[in-house]
This record gives sequence, structure tokens and C-alpha cells, in this order.
Amino acid sequence: MPLSEHEQRLLDQIEQALYAEDPKWANTVRISDPRSHYKRRLVKASIGFALGVVIMMVGVVVSGSALIPLGVGGFVVMLAACLWGLSSWKRMNGFGDSPPAAPGGGTAAPRGKQPRRGNRGTFMERMEERWRRRHDER
Repeated sequence: MPLSEHEQRLLDQIEQALYAEDPKWANTVRISDPRSHYKRRLVKASIGFALGVVIMMVGVVVSGSALIPLGVGGFVVMLAACLWGLSSWKRMNGFGDSPPAAPGGGTAAPRGKQPRRGNRGTFMERMEERWRRRHDER
């Protein structure tokens, strides 16, 4: 449903006020491609992983039993950065999202990907074919 002229003017005024108040935030929100957000998260996760490696190596290499928890902490930082980066990578490439609903009520395959089907079709198609053959034999 399109906006009325009055609503459009109000929306424009709110948008201008946002740009005037905090232009950096407004510019960040205006980015239309969510993949850029996930790319930034992936870069931050890579930096976190490298920092975790450094912390772990300091905890392991430097002598003293007091620094062993530091090495364990570095490993935990590495693991957390890996998980965060992996989730960002999955979402950036469309693996983490559920497939959109198809017009027929089922689920559609993600964009650019076709469902894997063998020579004989999907499981449900094979079961329906068996049911039809049994019904035809009777």
C-alpha cells in the first residue's frame, strides 16, 4: 500500500532528522546489502581468532603455571571467534536461513540451488509411485 503525501513528507522529515543527528549510524542502517554486515563480522572474527592464537601461545610458551589458564582462555577465544565467523559465513552465503515458502505451500530451494534428486526422484515421489502401482494392480 503506497503512503499518502502527508505520510511521505513525515517520513522524509524523520529521515532528515536522523541524518542530522547521527550521520554515521544512518549511513550504516541505509546499507541495503546485509552481506556487508556479515563480511564485517567475518573480518572481526578473523582478528579475534588471531588474537586468541597469540594469547594461547603466550600462555603456553611463557614458563610458569600461573599462565596456563591464559593459554586455555586463548583457546576459548579462538573457538568463540571460529563459531562466530562460521555463523557469519553461513548467513552471508545463505546456508543458515530456512528456505522461503513456495507458492504451492511447500518449501522452495535456496536461490541458485536445485534440490538434489537421483534418477528416481525424491523419496516422496517414489512412495507415491509405489502407491499408484499398488492401486493399479488391484
